[in-house]
Amino acid sequence: MADNKMIRVGITQGDINGIGPEVIIKALADPRMSELFVPVVYGSSKVFSYYRKGLSEGETFSYQIVSGAREARPKRVNLVETGTGEVRIEPGTATREGGIEAVNALRRAADDLAAGDIDVVVTAPINKENVQEAGFGFTGHTEFFADRFGGEPLMVMCSERMKVGLATIHVPLAQVSGMLSPELIVQRLEQLKRMLVTDFRIVEPRIAVLGLNPHAGDGGLIGGEEETVVRPAVAEAVRRGVLAFGPFAADGFFASGGYARYDAVLAMYHDQGLIPFKSLSTGGVNFTASLPVVRTSPDHGVAYDIAGRGVADETSLRDALYAATDIFRNRRWYAEISANPLKHYERERGADVSVKDLKLSEGHEE
Repeated sequence: MADNKMIRVGITQGDINGIGPEVIIKALADPRMSELFVPVVYGSSKVFSYYRKGLSEGETFSYQIVSGAREARPKRVNLVETGTGEVRIEPGTATREGGIEAVNALRRAADDLAAGDIDVVVTAPINKENVQEAGFGFTGHTEFFADRFGGEPLMVMCSERMKVGLATIHVPLAQVSGMLSPELIVQRLEQLKRMLVTDFRIVEPRIAVLGLNPHAGDGGLIGGEEETVVRPAVAEAVRRGVLAFGPFAADGFFASGGYARYDAVLAMYHDQGLIPFKSLSTGGVNFTASLPVVRTSPDHGVAYDIAGRGVADETSLRDALYAATDIFRNRRWYAEISANPLKHYERERGADVSVKDLKLSEGHEE
């Protein structure tokens, strides 16, 4: 397999008035990052020139402008210019212009990802409201990439401490109960298992499932979804070979540290999973699983309240870069070992493989 240095990582600037450009600059100012992969940033050169003035003394950030990702060179930061010209930068302010710039960068990166000019993409935060003025038409990055590349996306928050997947993603809380079904939960559990195996090299993952209601319904006293929807789904997933457990009451599950006994957790809705995740994790990563492409992002938003002040923490963005390259390599590794398992296994052992065995391993009849 090719080594990590060959991976081209597309990085979108996000909202130009948020902390996206700042954390990108801070992460890539460390020259060791360009030794690990080829950074290809999509955004406005004017924006990055503006924000790099906020670097601490002794820190430097330089880049070369390229017309496209195919021209990107290793061991340096490459910038694909997507700016619309004399863009107005107003840190901490949601503007129509900021939404347009964010969408331009995102669409160009998605085009290059589809063309194979970059291998993975890491997205800086956007403002879900002002991008609509640019004709975005999606409630977030997750839905955009699902529409662009096909597949049923699974939003997963990842950190060293835990991985939390969501049964429902960006939907109003009032609609969650009506959207849940045994079929949906089984689908999410199968997606989580497949992700843990192919993207994280976990052979037999254990997955905890949270209930919807307080105290996981208390046997039907505080809502019946656990008994009519969640528990049957867990049983069916187990029947299909998923090591699923639950439903668990969300508050006690996280407060007691129960999550540490599982490889992943399936939450029923956005805040049920993200609030404990962000409270307990440092440097979390948002991963859009179950798509044919790899997309990650930091676990924070545009953070207008601190934009332009030079105090934003780049840890989550850096972790998103690491995660994207790791997942890409893990998928490639899994595809290689799965392509012809018998032949691969025998070759690694150095054993002789009979003609009969090779034919059978390749699906041939005698």
